Amino acid sequence: MIANSNSNSNTGTASAWPHARLATIGAVLVAMTAAGPSLHLAWGGWALMLIFAVGGAGALLASQMEDTDQRGALIVILIGAVAMRLALLFVEPYLSTDIYRYVWDGRVQAAGINPYRYVPSAPELAQLRDAAIFPNINRADYAVTIYPPTAQSIFFAVTRFGESVTVMKLGLIAFEAAMVAALLALLKRQGSPTARIAAYAWHPLPVWEIAGSGHVDAAMCALLMVGLLLFVNGRTLLAGIVATLGALVKPTALLVLPVFWRPWNWRLPLVVGLTALFAYLPYLSVGRGVFGYLWGYVEEEGLASGRGINVLWLMERFTGPMPHSGAIYAIVAAAFLLALSVVVALRKDRSEQASINCLNWLLISFLIVASPHYPWYFLVLVPLLVLGQSATAWILTLACPLLYDSVPDAWWPEHDIRITLFILATLGALAYDAWNLRRKPRSPTLGETA
Repeated sequence: MIANSNSNSNTGTASAWPHARLATIGAVLVAMTAAGPSLHLAWGGWALMLIFAVGGAGALLASQMEDTDQRGALIVILIGAVAMRLALLFVEPYLSTDIYRYVWDGRVQAAGINPYRYVPSAPELAQLRDAAIFPNINRADYAVTIYPPTAQSIFFAVTRFGESVTVMKLGLIAFEAAMVAALLALLKRQGSPTARIAAYAWHPLPVWEIAGSGHVDAAMCALLMVGLLLFVNGRTLLAGIVATLGALVKPTALLVLPVFWRPWNWRLPLVVGLTALFAYLPYLSVGRGVFGYLWGYVEEEGLASGRGINVLWLMERFTGPMPHSGAIYAIVAAAFLLALSVVVALRKDRSEQASINCLNWLLISFLIVASPHYPWYFLVLVPLLVLGQSATAWILTLACPLLYDSVPDAWWPEHDIRITLFILATLGALAYDAWNLRRKPRSPTLGETA
């Protein structure tokens, strides 16, 4: 009886150790998250890079803890995830002011005004201005809103609970919760350990960009993952509707449609078109104005001229101006992405994991080609780290703070040096993934390529 008691005690201790280790990692990440804004503002960009490096390592390590009770591990991971988000929930956004426009657009709609009609500084909206939101809106005097109709509906719905930054953040964190639920359902379908959810829940990018800065990409990612869950459960048309609504938050979600579509099936394109039409209907009183500041944004970010494309920008540092480089790049990039989308749509392997792999690489390819200037554009890759990991997705989501210029820092390298580092890191990760793919005789899952 004594020996049996000792045996049970040893077993209990052994099973508790992974949970204790997991909780220790979580506690470190929570503390670092809470101290993060102060460290960043005091020490500049390298402090943020260190926070992302440690946070990414913690998320990766936690996601690979398969040698423990998965229910207990999930509880620890979710508690840590909530604590990390609470640590930044009440911090005033300082890396981006986009969330103030979200609150403003919700307020404008509540007043019965089309958000695409007036710039925030227009005299017609003078009665809506306040001291908390209006002074922080970017492009307030020359740009109408850029956000598509699903985003506008979210802004309106969330601001009915309160027209504040904190309430908007809470609304977006609620979308994160829905996304985590969808990811857990997908993990269950795969028969994968639930601890893998830590790759999203503890990843520093969503913590900083959603709980910290409050970016609406959270809603797009949630709708994309729910759409993917519906698709693998055989509900393709409903998945198309949900994904289209996600694309009307941020267009990046459109890249899932080639994964959903079976060649020559006309029903999915029809459903996508009708969904977009119905979403835009409430705002069509402004005609073509429903596209808001989209074209101005494309020009402002240098995407039309090519100066906003990192590779071209770096090349011109050595070659000087290259006439028509932007147009040529746009044509080649569009052709490449179209060809890749066709290959995905025509794929023979329609298995669940193959579909997830295809979506992952479509998104990676688009983000590399599109060359976004802001870290939050890479949020869409983080949920896919749960379902199948690639070195490229990890690098893109952890090195993207190199794109920030928000905190002046004498030790922070010049923009061209940081972009060069980011590109080199991306190329190294791509080479690593390609090498892993090549050395495996069979088609691997993304989880085997990292």
